Formats: sequence, C-alpha cells, structure tokens
Amino acid sequence: MAPPIPAKGHYDIGFLLLPGFSQLAFSSALEPLRMANHLAERTLYTWHLVSRDGAAVEASSGLATAVDQALEPMPALDLLLVCGGVEVQRYDDRGTLAWLKRLAERRIPLGAVCTGGYVLARAGLLDGYRCTLHWEHISSLHEAQRFPAVAFTSQLFVMDRDRYTCSGGIAPLDMMLNLIGRQQGLALAESIAEEFIHERIRGVGDRQRTPLRVRLGHSHPKLEEVANLMEANLQELLGLDELASYAGLSRRQLERLFQRYVGCPPLRFYLELRLARARLLLLQTHMPITEVAMACGFISPPHFTKCYHDYFGRSPSSERKRRHDRQAELVEPLEASEPPLDETGESKSRPCGD
Repeated sequence: MAPPIPAKGHYDIGFLLLPGFSQLAFSSALEPLRMANHLAERTLYTWHLVSRDGAAVEASSGLATAVDQALEPMPALDLLLVCGGVEVQRYDDRGTLAWLKRLAERRIPLGAVCTGGYVLARAGLLDGYRCTLHWEHISSLHEAQRFPAVAFTSQLFVMDRDRYTCSGGIAPLDMMLNLIGRQQGLALAESIAEEFIHERIRGVGDRQRTPLRVRLGHSHPKLEEVANLMEANLQELLGLDELASYAGLSRRQLERLFQRYVGCPPLRFYLELRLARARLLLLQTHMPITEVAMACGFISPPHFTKCYHDYFGRSPSSERKRRHDRQAELVEPLEASEPPLDETGESKSRPCGD
C-alpha cells in the first residue's frame, strides 16, 4: 500500500487554527518542522497557517496569531492539521467542515492536534478510523455516545492510514518527531529531540496518563485514597487488609467499593497499575527484565512474564524487542524514501475486570 504522504524530499504542511486553539499544542507540532530544516540545512518542510477568513486567530491564552491565508484558494498540501483547543464542541462552522471534506475528497491526508479531532469527527472524516483526543474529551464523548463510528483510543497519538491525530500538551511533538523519523530518518528526529531537551521520542504505543481521579471518577474519596496508596507502593506491596486499614475501611467494604465504582477487585486494579509501570520501564529504560519485575512487586521473573503476557498479549522480552525493531526500521539516511505508514495495531491490554 502506498504511503498516505508521498515519499519525497519536501513537504507542505497546513495548520488550520480554530478559535481558542492551544498555543502549546500548535507550537509543539510546528517547531519540529522548523528545527528539521535548520539541522538539515535545507528546506525539508514548509508550512501554511490557515483560518476561516484569513484573519488572525486568538488562542486560548489570548494571544493572536497571524495566518497566511483564508480557506480559499485551497492550498496544495501534503498534510493538513486542525489545531483545536477550548470549547471545540461549540465549533460548527459549516463552511470549514465543507472545506475539510473537499480536502478529503482530494485525498489530502488530514490530522489534528489537541481537540482538533473533534472537528474532523463532526465532519464525518474519522468514521471507521482510530483516533485520539485529550483524555478529558474522550471521557465526555464516551459518556455522551457521540461519534459511534469513530474508534477513540487513549494513545498519545494515532497514525491510522491517512489520518494523524494526537492529544494535547506536548504530545504533538512526539507525533511530528515520529513523522519526521519516517520521512527523513530516525537520526534527524533524534537530533531534533536533543535540541528540544526531549529525553525520549514516545511512540504510537504510548498512552496518555489519565489521572487516577478521572479513571476512578468522582465517586468516593476513600477509593481514591486507596488507589493513591497502591500507586505509591508498587515495589513493596501492601496487602488488602493493610490498604483497607489505612483507609479506615473493612476488607469487605473495600472490595465492594472497587466492584461498584471500578468494576473489578482491588487486587486486580493493583496488578494493572504494576503492569503499566513495568511497561514504562521496559520501553523507557535499559533495566534488566529481572530488575523490572522486582521494581514492580513481582515475586519472580517467570511470574512477571506470565502476568505480563496475559495482560498485554506478549512477553516482556518481546515488548522490548518490538521497540528495538521499530527503532531499527526508522534508521535511514537523510535522503532515504519514506516507508509506508501502515495502520498501527491496538494494544491487547484489556479493560479492568475482563
């Protein structure tokens, strides 16, 4: 399958700025392109800022950003990113939605940063795709049952065929570094990360870290207290009776709280916290697997391997090998062609209680 963005030396990237867009998310997407040109000492990327009427757009910070043009005439682009921010749910400009649909008809790859994916979904341009938004908005969309044809995930960013979406904050930096790595070679992407003092280029398998209070809901203060205790004691594990005692509950009360509000037993929830921590250590450090197991409270490497495989569908050693293989695939000379951007597979992790 041919790559959605053509393999060539120069790329034109468009940024559609919506009112109230996140300046941080926008800058995190734009600055890697600027630095790529600087380090390569040639123009690999040009960018065009677009607004509905060609007027400057005010960000959520109150700062106004001048743009290059209005929606028409339609620019020739290799990728258009919709930059959203606050109150994006209220954005329903029919002219903009129709314009985005025409871009899609011309087979121009589309993407979004922060809440921009909400506008793509409203235009029907994410139906049948996997995508992501900031965790706050994913939760609200699930509750409201909006856009049932869209598969929202909690990943930092998603590259699904010709759709590129990412969450807010600095997540666009990682998405663009991955894109640059595929187009121009991993060496350049890593050099950009070093310039920005960005210690690790996060990949498509990384997920947003949703705060415990959001995962648990505003349900019960004792529940959040116990969850925080679990998270603070991943190596030296606390027993169920100890957790209940710290929270001033009986063991039976604690079990009922977790079953009612979380949908699984407390020890299952504790195990998932430990496995999530173990995955981060496998991907972000060079710690031996034995040490990872001990750091996450597992009694032995075989026990750790079994639990990890049961939850993620692969062994710890396979997880680390996949990371190394992915990095090796991205290592290419600066002038090398871009490999196809295949659809990434969803993690086999299961929701609590399955």
